[in-house]
Amino acid sequence: MLGTGNAFLPHERHHSFLIFDGKHIIDAPPTALLGLRRAGISPANIETIFITHLHGDHVFGLPFLLLERKYISDREGHRPLTIVGSSSVKERLQHLCELAYPGSLDDAFDGVHFVETTVGQIDGWHWERFRVLHDESVDPYGYRFEHADGCSFVHSGDTGPCENLEIALQKSQLAVVEMGIPRWVQSIHHHNPDDILALAERHRNVKLLITHTFIDADGSRYEPVVTNTLPEHPTNVHHVEDGATWIFQNSEWVQNKN
Repeated sequence: MLGTGNAFLPHERHHSFLIFDGKHIIDAPPTALLGLRRAGISPANIETIFITHLHGDHVFGLPFLLLERKYISDREGHRPLTIVGSSSVKERLQHLCELAYPGSLDDAFDGVHFVETTVGQIDGWHWERFRVLHDESVDPYGYRFEHADGCSFVHSGDTGPCENLEIALQKSQLAVVEMGIPRWVQSIHHHNPDDILALAERHRNVKLLITHTFIDADGSRYEPVVTNTLPEHPTNVHHVEDGATWIFQNSEWVQNKN
């Protein structure tokens, strides 16, 4: 978990951002480069970017990642990059990069392969992309991943409670789920603490890792942006911090305490 905050950056949290197998990332938020630097991961090591949707806190870091790869970590252009997303992703990301650095990133897309299918295979993983309940103008999706060794996980993207997420959870052992709003905010496009509680009770055998949170990081010394108080969660819900690592061993997902 290279970032766990929502768009408003609660204290000591970067934007929601996940990496798995050290080379596949979900989204490219504005703080993506910071998150990779903090974890000691070179942007050149990134092979795949799975795009959940096109809001700024999820994709506005892409120009910086491409710029860094072009001028620092992959000057020779030997490291291909795959971007997975809906049919609108390619055009809109190219437009974003042109706005950010006119002319400088045109050739950066020469080594980028865009995948628009809703299912695929990568490094032993089968993945599928499913529609979720969020702002339709940004093509919102979640992803489910299942590996040949038997492990599986879901990333909800940004979404409120919806049937497709429920279906994905029924087939999975772990899920990274957004909780972007407090109870007093009215929105169908995000989960609040009560939604997470209900989700956890319906899927007691699934470990839920909370991301895209509005709550300041544990131990923050600053005046709260919204709050620094965690809700009471069931035992299968884990309100994780930036840098949290989970591994699959002995047929189950466990938090790596090292």
